[in-house]
Amino acid sequence: MTGPMIVKDVPERWEVVRSTERFAGHVIKVRTEEVRMPDGDGTGIAKRDVVVHPGSVGVLVLDEADRVLLLRQYRHPVGYRLWEVPAGLRDVAGEPLRLTAERELVEEAGYRAAEWHTLVDIFTSPGMSDERARIFLARALTEVPAEEIDFERVHEEADMPVVWVPLDEAVAKVFAGDIHNSIAVTGILAAYAARATDFRDLRAADAPEG
Repeated sequence: MTGPMIVKDVPERWEVVRSTERFAGHVIKVRTEEVRMPDGDGTGIAKRDVVVHPGSVGVLVLDEADRVLLLRQYRHPVGYRLWEVPAGLRDVAGEPLRLTAERELVEEAGYRAAEWHTLVDIFTSPGMSDERARIFLARALTEVPAEEIDFERVHEEADMPVVWVPLDEAVAKVFAGDIHNSIAVTGILAAYAARATDFRDLRAADAPEG
């Protein structure tokens, strides 16, 4: 089967015959699942390590001058200070994703946005983790006075400089290898592509995840 009409990710779950938790931390868990493979006579079992993650949101902020808001944050696992877009965990049970994104935008960057769209949905590392991220496009910005922000930045978030980069320049930095964060890279390239049609093909901010 070939053709563009069938290119759509669909949910599917192969049988897990045994699941063993290996680690439970503050944010993630790790478990080993023994999965029945569909090849041959169906008796083949393969072990797969799975990082269980609560999920995340990201916000590609675009101002009236077509500039992208980027902030820099230290990421210990990779040993880099990375330029990123505002983002955060889905760590409030039942909270709509747009509200999570709005909160992160205020806390990390000090802005509110009047226009919101779904830019893209991704699995950040589907070969090893179930983390899924929704990246929003946020426009029509207003700055939030510092006294209205009820959030204390500590640890890695204590020193997060913010810059505004023209979208075209941000795309060039992605291709030059200057920006590595997966949510930032995806959001920048998606916004650049969406701009070609004046963003008219984007889904609503509350569109369901596939």
